[in-house]
Amino acid sequence: MGVDIKIETNGSGGVKNHLTQADIDRAVGVIVACDKDVPVQRFAGKPVIFTKVANGIKIPEELIQTVLDGKAPIYQGNESSSEAVDVESAEKESVGRQIYKHLMNGVSHMLPFVIGGGILIALAFLCDMDNAGTANFGSGTPLAAFLKNVGGLSFSMMMPILAGYIAMSIGERPALMPGIVGGFLATTGGSGFFGALFAGFIAGYLIIFLKKALAHLPEALDGTKSILFYPVLGLVLIGVIMTYIINPPTSVFNTWLFDVLNSMTTSSRIVLGFILGGMMSIDFGGPINKAVFGTASLMSASGQAVSSGIMASVMVGGMVPPLAIALAMLIFKGKFTPKERQSTITNFIMGLSFITEGAIPFAASDPVHVIPPCAIGAAVAGALSMLFNCALPAPHGGIFVFGVITNWPMYIVALVAGVIVAAILLGIFRKKRPQD
Repeated sequence: MGVDIKIETNGSGGVKNHLTQADIDRAVGVIVACDKDVPVQRFAGKPVIFTKVANGIKIPEELIQTVLDGKAPIYQGNESSSEAVDVESAEKESVGRQIYKHLMNGVSHMLPFVIGGGILIALAFLCDMDNAGTANFGSGTPLAAFLKNVGGLSFSMMMPILAGYIAMSIGERPALMPGIVGGFLATTGGSGFFGALFAGFIAGYLIIFLKKALAHLPEALDGTKSILFYPVLGLVLIGVIMTYIINPPTSVFNTWLFDVLNSMTTSSRIVLGFILGGMMSIDFGGPINKAVFGTASLMSASGQAVSSGIMASVMVGGMVPPLAIALAMLIFKGKFTPKERQSTITNFIMGLSFITEGAIPFAASDPVHVIPPCAIGAAVAGALSMLFNCALPAPHGGIFVFGVITNWPMYIVALVAGVIVAAILLGIFRKKRPQD
């Protein structure tokens, strides 16, 4: 379109290509396409469009043209990116979208703890294979014990970090501490992953409530609010709510869920593996994927055999989409553009590393012909993993933890089968693409 543009990204690796004040000053307008809270007060006084990531991918020309035509509203700087108005509807974001953005903020901060801790735990088992099958497997040598201790500590932070950053996304910095404490209370009180979700949202909205309740206080006390009133009142309230309201019923639900899973027959577990594997490939790292992964990680941490079987199905299901797309690009070259095929090796690496997000560009550009084949292949892999009684003691790691997977040769068979099924379906359903 002949338009110069600078794009700041804000993903799991942090902010990159940061927009300087000089960049902002000379910009005709700004497009904020995000699914989590980002700092936007710096854009006050500029024409700004707030929209979701999907629109940044699907309709970039329309967004850019809106700015060029002078139709983007002037941002006053009094709203966060979560609260900002979408130019297409000129209405507040839906409740569902706000919940999604808050959840993703928590998940994006939680994942490094889960991935780092999970891989260290897996390495602990790899370093202690001589003690396999014994009670101290994973801690039988000094190195293994060190890795398991550090990895377990990182992994134990999953719930507090999830809750804390969900809360912070809602109530900003004052909500971080109540959210983290609420997450700890969920962990120690038996309500686990679901309790941590409740804790994050409750803590965030508690701080919003306290801000409104204390708004009538003199301006001279504004500093006192953030260092005294919000922390103390927020801590007391989240403690009472989690201890006496959230934890009791949620812990009962968790116990019931574990008992149901433990009582499943072989055929039922195969169906469960089919469902879990498919769910991992519905939104490629989105809320469904993360909810399944988070729940399986929590259950894996419980140490129950059925839990590690679930984790195995979840991981193999998440590995299938990028690998299937990469394989399809090798076999059915005419169904992918030359530019798409440039990511073949990248998708192989991401798939083997259990990074499902490698499939996102393909799903975003052609969801009807990409999502169903990947979901079917992932479901097949998840079901076969359960059929072969594969079990995974670590919550992440991809190919790097295959050595500690129970019945790992058949786990590879399950993965290969799912990838082949998905790749063939991609080749059948995708239309030919221009090759020039």
